[in-house]
Amino acid sequence: MSAAESPPHRITVLAGGIGGARFLRGLLIAAGPDSEITVVGNTGDDIWIHGLRVCPDLDTVMYTLGGGISEARGWGREDETFTVKDELARYDLEPSWFGLGDRDIATHLVRTQMLNGGYPLSAVTEALCARWQPGVRLLPMSDDRAETHVVIDDPDGARDTTGDPLRRAIHFQEWWVRYRAEPCAHDFVLVGAPDARPGPGVIDAIEQADVVLLPPSNPVVSIGTILQVPGIVDALRRTSAPVVGISPIIGGRPVRGMADACLAAIGVAVDAGAVARHYGARRALIPAGAPADGLLDGWLVDTSDADAISAVQALGIACHAVPLWMSDLDTTVTIAQAALDVADDVRQGS
Repeated sequence: MSAAESPPHRITVLAGGIGGARFLRGLLIAAGPDSEITVVGNTGDDIWIHGLRVCPDLDTVMYTLGGGISEARGWGREDETFTVKDELARYDLEPSWFGLGDRDIATHLVRTQMLNGGYPLSAVTEALCARWQPGVRLLPMSDDRAETHVVIDDPDGARDTTGDPLRRAIHFQEWWVRYRAEPCAHDFVLVGAPDARPGPGVIDAIEQADVVLLPPSNPVVSIGTILQVPGIVDALRRTSAPVVGISPIIGGRPVRGMADACLAAIGVAVDAGAVARHYGARRALIPAGAPADGLLDGWLVDTSDADAISAVQALGIACHAVPLWMSDLDTTVTIAQAALDVADDVRQGS
């Protein structure tokens, strides 16, 4: 069946920030104009800064697909200025380590005013997207507050009575932005997760999808955070749609960001095959007698990691190798098309 004859696809993507947003650019082209793409966005990175509610991953998806992202940074607005940040620094107002751009502040002001007015985050996100027109339906993973914290040794060197370093839990943004992920992460905790509920439309988007994709976002603090919202993993295991992931690890290194530090904290090797094992296999392709409590039907690895294919397939996960560096839009489209092709193969049982 040619692309022109293919029926529309309902595609649901669980996404973090930069990697997920750039993948979505390619997916919009690969899937074609008749597809309906829903993005379940990570909100574990969200934080209150200077009285404003900041949602970094939602905004990165919205700005990237809406044409407003800083291409050089991969986050924040293009042609940004930081006059307000500089003025706040002159007042010695903390936190000084998290800088909000002047254009970006407008988004946070609108969001905060709507939240204070009683609107849930999902409604606020829909209103913001009305301006940016990202071409996807962007859903927060939850309307409830659930924030990622990182357990580290006290940055000031405090020790307990036995001389061992005291451990502290700090907000993910402080670990990542202020400390540049240099303190060893002992654990990641999604504070508020047990009481969080999936955002409106999230479960239906997963259960009614034709394809579910896990892009090359951080498997611990992006996709992994989404999976901690009660009900989302169950929906992924119930859906009849193939679930296909794209490795965020190429040649033993993260595509970008600090996935290596995060994986080490949860005892997962920085390896494309190890991340597939971490997600696990669903029942569709499970060999007889193998465990069936995972999420994946298919997995894409980079050609440099082709030696992982047989081990991943032995888990019951269809696995293919293609070049995964999203170096330009054409390459990203090819990656997205390869993920859709794997989903078709799974669906056809080949």
